[in-house]
Formats: sequence, C-alpha cells, structure tokens
Amino acid sequence: MHKQLEIYGTIGPSCCTQEVMEQLFQAGMTGMRLNLSHTNLKDHPNWLQAFHKASQQAQGEVQLLIDMKGPELRIGSLKPTELNEGAIVDLDRLAFPSFLLETMEMGQKILLDDGKILLKTLDTARAKVIRGGTLLAHKSIALKGKNIETQVLTDSDVQNLKEAKKYGVTGIMQPFVRRASDLIYIRKILEKVGASDLKIYAKIENMQGYENLESLFPYCDQIIIARGDLGNAVGLTRLPSIQHSIEQRCKKHGMPYMVVTQMLHSMETKAVPTRAEVSDIYAAVYNGASSIMLTGETAAGRYPVEAMKVFVETANYAFNDRES
Repeated sequence: MHKQLEIYGTIGPSCCTQEVMEQLFQAGMTGMRLNLSHTNLKDHPNWLQAFHKASQQAQGEVQLLIDMKGPELRIGSLKPTELNEGAIVDLDRLAFPSFLLETMEMGQKILLDDGKILLKTLDTARAKVIRGGTLLAHKSIALKGKNIETQVLTDSDVQNLKEAKKYGVTGIMQPFVRRASDLIYIRKILEKVGASDLKIYAKIENMQGYENLESLFPYCDQIIIARGDLGNAVGLTRLPSIQHSIEQRCKKHGMPYMVVTQMLHSMETKAVPTRAEVSDIYAAVYNGASSIMLTGETAAGRYPVEAMKVFVETANYAFNDRES
C-alpha cells in the first residue's frame, strides 16, 4: 500500500490558472486529472503549462493523470434538449450512436448523464421520459442490465497516448474496464508508443469489471472505484455495498485503490460541505484508500480551493487515525 495518500483535483475552467493551481498544491493536493472524454491533450497547452509551473511549488512527486474516452457510450453533437417527464422522444434525434440503436429492445431502461435522466423504450426507435432534465452533447449513456461491446481505446485515445510523455503525463485512467484483456491491450499500446512507464488506473464502472476484479490486478497499478457510472450499473442503494466489496478485495490482495465521484458535490455551489460528505471522505481514507479525487468540485465549481482544503484536512485526519 502507498505510504503517502494521493489526493487529486481535476483540471477545468475553475482552476486552470497557475495561481489557482498553486493554491491547490499549497492546500495539499498531490496531482491532477485531465478528463479527455470529449477533448484531447493538444487542446489544452495553456492548462498543462500552468499545471507544470504550479507543480514546481509542490513537495514530492506530482502526478498528472489523463482520463481516456475508452469504451464509454456517449451522446453525439446535440443542442441542449429539454426532456420533459412523460414525453415521447425519437432516439435518433437525441444523437445516439447508430450502432446502439440497432441493439434497442422494447422496455429497455436508458440512463443519460450519469443517471440524471431516465428513458424507457417503447420500441426500437422511441422512448418515454421517466425522469426528465436538460440533455447536453457528449453526456454518458448506459443501458440498464445490458453490456455493449465497444473498442477498448478510440483513435483519439491512441493519439493522446502517443503525445502523453511530451505533456508530462504520469498515468492513464481507463474507463469501463471489463476484463484483463482490456488492460493487456492497453499495455501493448503503451509499449508501442514508447510510454510503457505510464501507470494504469483501472476504473470499475460496470458489473463485468466488478465480477472480474481480481483478474485485473496483475495488469494495472491502481483500481478506481468510479461511483458515477458504477452507481448507474448497480443502483444507488446497492452502491455502498459494492464499494465496500471492492475495497475489501483490493485490501486482501494488497492492491492500491482510489475512491472518486461526488465526494464534495455540494461544494460545487456552496462554500461549506455537508456532514455526510466529510464522513464519506473520512470513511474512504480510513478504510484503506490509497488515493481520493475531486472532479467537478475543482474543474467547474465555485469554490475549488476551499473544496481542496476541506478534502485534504478531512483526509489527513482519517489517514493519521488509520496509521496510528
């Protein structure tokens, strides 16, 4: 297990200046994530330059992780579309991938935007809105109870891996890992592009990854309990049980793991966290996490530095209690 706790933020519009990133490092952050789910490394030279300049102020080794597109299903180009509860919608007008439409069956539940919106198909082309909201381009799609086979890495993922060393990347977060062969394939690509020293962080976001967990351990450096899509896959009320199971299995085999998603969600808009959030952070670290990460809180929130201070202070209490 890691002796030092890794504490990550996510780069985004709210923290993309050198000044703000320096404050995040001063608060105790040890690394940052850049989400490439609908962008590329070459699109953010200013952000990455600011990160590397700010990281010079940090103590110890600083990590820069890139979150790949991978096999995640996403909405295509789409203007903001209001989906009202009870409305009937044509799926092809929502910019669904065409191959996905071909797999649709009547009664299929479709979760959009990390489960914020829920549709239920009436036939292969139309669906009823069960839980409404505003759908934006590039948001995630999950079919409840169904596994859709897609390629491990997209063409843009491979291009990003080719350029990763140039931008100072230290590790990659691979979404929706399903089986060991996914990670073996990534290792081969990393060797091919001269980046075999990059760490691989395997995100557990579906039942396949959960069921095959132990078989992934030899081929990655850390497991990520990615609670956004994992919550869609298993249901929110079962999610804590699944998280606990992954934690126990990782600890049994000495496998480092990260806990992520909505750890300080309320601080995207409020300066003070909820009691439940700080308890969640404490429990994650005290129970054995090697790493924890903020996502929207630093990337797009109103209080990125305040959130990181709360994150680090709470985690440090837990880490000290765990080690004592």
